[in-house]
Amino acid sequence: MDGAPGGPSAAELRELVAAAGAAPSLHNTQPWRFRPTGDGPGVLVYAEPDRAVPLVDPDGRAMLLSIGAALFNLRVAAARLGFPVEELDLLPGGFGTDEPVAVLRFGPRGAPYETAELAGAIGQRHSSREPFGNRDVPEAVIGELIAAAADEDAVLDVLEEAEARRVLALTAEAEARIAADAARRAETASWLRAEPADDGIPEPALGPQDHEARFPVRDFAGRGPAHAQRFEALPQIATVATRGDTAADWLRAGQAMERVWLLATARGLRVSVLHQAVELPETRWRLRDPERGVGTVQVVLRIGYGPPGAATGRRAVDDLLRDPAAAR
Repeated sequence: MDGAPGGPSAAELRELVAAAGAAPSLHNTQPWRFRPTGDGPGVLVYAEPDRAVPLVDPDGRAMLLSIGAALFNLRVAAARLGFPVEELDLLPGGFGTDEPVAVLRFGPRGAPYETAELAGAIGQRHSSREPFGNRDVPEAVIGELIAAAADEDAVLDVLEEAEARRVLALTAEAEARIAADAARRAETASWLRAEPADDGIPEPALGPQDHEARFPVRDFAGRGPAHAQRFEALPQIATVATRGDTAADWLRAGQAMERVWLLATARGLRVSVLHQAVELPETRWRLRDPERGVGTVQVVLRIGYGPPGAATGRRAVDDLLRDPAAAR
């Protein structure tokens, strides 16, 4: 089966979708699906509402953040194949409809370009909830990560000690409130996997608790001190912020997060997401730096040097790709 004239072949379309499907998502829900445009080379990106986590994410912000990460992976895979993204339309039909949340249209194939260098990091990127070492991230690498977020119209703020401790305290506050909410705990538990699966979080990926109780790791399974280890003395914390707080901003933030994450992976760094404080409106508002006020914080990241973290399952391309015949 040939692809659309001048566009990706059927095999290349599957390669694009596989790359997109390797993106991170809240609780590894993988809330996305894809379809060729059918009217020229391109891909339609859809949300999958039945993979929502409504108690944790009632407005779909985390879902669109995840889809933004998948969208960036798709762009990287297209760059490796030499397909420039000539048009990227975010939320053409709005959010919460049956319309796609993003449309990518490719130009004529050429040589690999720009972000193609990040393609190798897609399969290596994992969330690492393990303890990191105390080695500082070099300033030159931090500068690269900041520039990567800026390329996606977002701001990466790598926090100094006082601000990092403030954000960690907000995360601990949110974690305590979430842990006391039985309904939220049950919703999260529905995405934990005791056996290998194509979605959700397997046991090896949960990570330990901090033996010193300084670092607020999400206690997914209520395992407590029995699974504690010693974490780094002061985690390197960064936030990703956008100027606005619309659904389109959430998609942009997801692309920025993934661009930063892939570059960090390529530079030998590990990353995990501290999502607790952005789940609660009160703590999310307080994440803003009261002095600098850098937009609206969408993501809190921990960055450092350490073990890669366990891989999580991924849905099959056949489950993600709809109507592949439209690519003919």
